[in-house]
Amino acid sequence: MAVFFMGCVAARTLAAFCRTRSNLKGSWAAVACFVACLVAPAASASDCPGHPDALGTSRTLVVDPKEHPRIGTMQYAETLPLADHEVVLTFDDGPLPRYSNQILEILASQCVKATFFTIGRQAKASPEGVRKLRDAGHTIGTHTQNHPLSMNRMAIERARQEIDEGIASVKAALGDDADKTLAPFFRFPGLLRADSVEGYLAEQGIQVWSTDFLADDWHYISPSRVYELAMKRLETRRKGILLLHDIHARTVAALPRILSEFKARGYHIVHVVPASADQPPTPTESQQWRLHPPPENTAISRWPEIPNVVIADNSELPAPSLSDFDLLDARPLALAKTVDGSRPREVRFPQVSGVVPEDAAIALPVPAQAVFEIPKGLRSAMSDIVLNSRHTERAALSTHEARSKPAPARASSSRHLAHGSVHAARHPAQGRDGRRRAAKVAGRASAPAAATPHRSPPAKKRSV
Repeated sequence: MAVFFMGCVAARTLAAFCRTRSNLKGSWAAVACFVACLVAPAASASDCPGHPDALGTSRTLVVDPKEHPRIGTMQYAETLPLADHEVVLTFDDGPLPRYSNQILEILASQCVKATFFTIGRQAKASPEGVRKLRDAGHTIGTHTQNHPLSMNRMAIERARQEIDEGIASVKAALGDDADKTLAPFFRFPGLLRADSVEGYLAEQGIQVWSTDFLADDWHYISPSRVYELAMKRLETRRKGILLLHDIHARTVAALPRILSEFKARGYHIVHVVPASADQPPTPTESQQWRLHPPPENTAISRWPEIPNVVIADNSELPAPSLSDFDLLDARPLALAKTVDGSRPREVRFPQVSGVVPEDAAIALPVPAQAVFEIPKGLRSAMSDIVLNSRHTERAALSTHEARSKPAPARASSSRHLAHGSVHAARHPAQGRDGRRRAAKVAGRASAPAAATPHRSPPAKKRSV
């Protein structure tokens, strides 16, 4: 780890030197520092005695809570500036000696550093557990006093009390060096945030931590399921903050397998600490605080920073006078010259024409009577057209009425036909005369309704 810090210090020195030489090189110097931190030797086999296959902690990331007050892409736009395949381990709700001590032993066996968000009530119950976190070199944050799952709707006064009492309890457990060892990091219980509470934390210089992915180890699931969720969600994002709990047996059982799989798949652990007077923040670029920063071929990632230009002579200039504008009789003079050296022709605006006097009379010619007269031939033709139109309308109306009028003769003939048929059926003895009468009735019924009303005289009866 000493080699790593020397590499970061050298890179920061290089960045400062480059900034003094040229302001445009500041962004590239920051990138150089970031790369120097990445290529620094990992705290694995050589820094973890007795554990040659340990995962180790690859680097330490120093952050300024005031510059980035909220991190974790599950709720915020920014997260820690991690490279691909880098992971930050966090544990909530401790210390609970029964399980927290086992978590510490597992992390120590792999030389892994993590961040613990401690509950104030737990710190009061087990102050020795808080000091164990400090002695092992882990980062300690706070998690309220009583872990209420109502911070998103709690009154701001009550929320402040939960935060302040939690910090006071953890500081009391740490002792005299609490101001140096307690990090200004905070996580909402259940990630139930509120704008007003975030504003209060920002005023206190406390950084709010959400997370990038979960393992659901607070649910009643098996250790294998905790492992599967952690690896599946990490593989999706390829880097980020992992939220776990150091108060569950399932987490204790799943953690060794998770760390072993990190090692097998090429993931690296990053330890996060707050900036201080002795330890300045790790130089980063703004896009690195995104979970998926823009690629190098986009304009935003290659746009140079605005140089900090210092003007040597910043004396005030005299205010211009009216004569400086070269005015003559309130009209500007044309100062420009054409190619041949002559002055350009002055372009004037259109002049307003003279105003017509109010008493000016406008006389228009009176139209003659002949304009309104119609020739005799045209008048006769127009009369014929009007008469023909009227006759056509009357004929069409008569035809429409004739077609729409019902035919009463057809109904009457049908009744006569039906009566004749019934009579013939009742009196078959009438013979030929009955059949003739029925035929006549049928003939009248089958005739069209519009037929002539003239009827032929009945046939004379023949004597038999």
